[in-house]
Amino acid sequence: MLKVYNTLTRKKEEFKPRKDKEVGIYTCGPTVYNHAHIGNLRAYVFADTLFRYLKFAGYKVKWVMNITDVDDKTIRDSKKAGVSLKEFTEKYEKLFFEDIEKLNINKKEFFKIPKATKYMKEMQELVKVLLDKEIAYIKDGSIYFNIQKYIDSGHKYGKLLKIDMANFKRGERVEADEYEKENVQDFVLWKAKKESNEPSWDFKIEGKNYPGRPGWHIECSAMSRKNLGNPFDIHTGGVDLIFPHHEDEIAQTEGAYDVPIANYFMHNEHLLVENQKMSKSLGNFYVLEDITKFGKPLAFRLLALQTHYREKLNFTKDSMLQAEVALTRVYEFIRKLLWVEKTGQKDRVSFLLKKVEKEFSVAIADDLSTPRALASLWESIAKINKLIDEGLLNKKEANLFYDFFLKIDRVLGLGLDEVLQPKIDPTIVGLINKYKKATVNKDYETKDKIRTEFNKLGYKIEDTKYGIPRITFLGEK
Repeated sequence: MLKVYNTLTRKKEEFKPRKDKEVGIYTCGPTVYNHAHIGNLRAYVFADTLFRYLKFAGYKVKWVMNITDVDDKTIRDSKKAGVSLKEFTEKYEKLFFEDIEKLNINKKEFFKIPKATKYMKEMQELVKVLLDKEIAYIKDGSIYFNIQKYIDSGHKYGKLLKIDMANFKRGERVEADEYEKENVQDFVLWKAKKESNEPSWDFKIEGKNYPGRPGWHIECSAMSRKNLGNPFDIHTGGVDLIFPHHEDEIAQTEGAYDVPIANYFMHNEHLLVENQKMSKSLGNFYVLEDITKFGKPLAFRLLALQTHYREKLNFTKDSMLQAEVALTRVYEFIRKLLWVEKTGQKDRVSFLLKKVEKEFSVAIADDLSTPRALASLWESIAKINKLIDEGLLNKKEANLFYDFFLKIDRVLGLGLDEVLQPKIDPTIVGLINKYKKATVNKDYETKDKIRTEFNKLGYKIEDTKYGIPRITFLGEK
């Protein structure tokens, strides 16, 4: 029974989808004006883990993630680059999908990936409803959301965050897409075109045209409604989006249609670097390519899973290196399971397998507690490794654990099925058998030659006191 922490209620609740065994998830996607940094990528690893678990649990999941390809930053930086908005944003959209693919987030798994520039009709329809209900107004060619009228119509502003409405400045407006939480002011729904070379779309209201472009918040309200309906089940994003972005999404949808936008909001915490906020001015701003010198992209995924999504993740070079070591050890363990050849029917591990299966399931169902789930896996790996080294694990038992790890990797996404299963080279298995035979015959010259062959293939082979060679994976060749 999945329980999730719902930002709307500020408590952990049993997850109940609107439709039996069907779930709609909306994730605030990237604003494609630059490379996604590792803090952004943590949010997508979290959302992907949620998606994976729900599929694993038997739900049919519609996962929608938008692309913001028009806002203040995309317009500003495309002008600086001297290229069209479309050409500029498509470049960074491509780089984003390359990054998440390296993190084992499959683009094909999304139900829809709507782009803001393709949903002008839906956004304008939503704005018109708010105008008709007098919860929006036109000023100097722009259209704003009227927070006071929204409150007067019986709605509450500030459902996700405790907002001090004493700071609300009635009648004052903010046009910026992003602003600080103390700025509780009417926010823009449609921004009037300011310069002749600025990207814009026509918006005709009662025979008059208001050329411009949408505000950031209206984009997600319109795209989520079009693709999932209201209310959909789960809205995800980082804690930095709680206010104003998600709060304003709620207000727009409820103001227009008198229904919630979503039933559950799940937010992941910030990523810090050396316990400091990541920023270019501090020289600690990292994108995925920057950190691959310390480990593979999937090591970053593992690092993200080692901290609960609602806790701050402190990224350090050492933590990335340690995650790389841990990932390599998992790879080594899986390979060792496949190399077990001992026959026999004695059952030594069924109790251990049942224990780790239960602990994993309970941990993940408890608000995606991946750190607890991983701790149980590490414990089981240590115990099984010992049995392998002592020659006490038979092939049937090894296969049971191999199947279990591939199964749970459908949730963790560490790539065990794709990366490992096809790469078990019969040559390596043959070398292991020759090494065992040479050990029995005390043929040390042959053993030395086999060690050299292993090193060339990216492995290290060494003796153990139990007579079973230990294989260590040195790295991809």
